[in-house]
Amino acid sequence: MDNIKIKTTEGELNARDMRIAIVVSRFNEFVVESLLKGAVHCLRRHGANDSAIEIIRVPGAHELPLAVEKVAAARRADGIVALGAVIRGATPHFDFVAGECMRGVAASAKTHGIPVGMGVLTTDTIEQAIERAGTKAGNKGEEAALAVIEMISLIRQLD
Repeated sequence: MDNIKIKTTEGELNARDMRIAIVVSRFNEFVVESLLKGAVHCLRRHGANDSAIEIIRVPGAHELPLAVEKVAAARRADGIVALGAVIRGATPHFDFVAGECMRGVAASAKTHGIPVGMGVLTTDTIEQAIERAGTKAGNKGEEAALAVIEMISLIRQLD
């Protein structure tokens, strides 16, 4: 394999000329605000201008797919970061909200061909959510923003 030259295409981590929408749930705000801070920090660190970042707030994770769909359909941004936290409780509500949120957000990305970074936590406990919002397990908001930057760059190369 060493002597074979294979063309490789991958995205770059430069957000300088990218418009990014961050659709963020207010429910479980004590966790989600840390995800938002991580996402914004990541975008700025990789060259995004504040004027190219739009934050769109929705009530909860159940409302994320509709807002993501509207942003994607209007081509309001080059990429979208979806942020929220669904924490399991004593009822099956978690399964319905988490599943529909993930399906709806993914469907918009596919339908409109726009990168969507999934920064929606689905955890069993509040402690797990806190860990994924910037402590032990990193910041999943930052990771979602990084994925969007890379995918926008990649899609631009593929087009």
